[in-house]
Amino acid sequence: MYTTAVCPYCVAAKNFLKSKGQTWEEVRVDTDPAEREKMIARAKRTSVPQIFIGETHVGGYDDLIALHREGKLEPLLAGA
Repeated sequence: MYTTAVCPYCVAAKNFLKSKGQTWEEVRVDTDPAEREKMIARAKRTSVPQIFIGETHVGGYDDLIALHREGKLEPLLAGA
């Protein structure tokens, strides 16, 4: 998950994933310009958070919640 320190959506995404019993690797793009460039190249977006589950690009917080509401997040988390 690509994040910054002052992003409320990043906090919300982390809290949501924590409630699902998930862990993640956090990459802070506000402290490392090279990581920001990698995020933009990988996600084709400049906003945070940018969430990846494995190699699957989920998107941001709203995308994460939409996936959950569609019943598609849990299978992705389970590795299906």
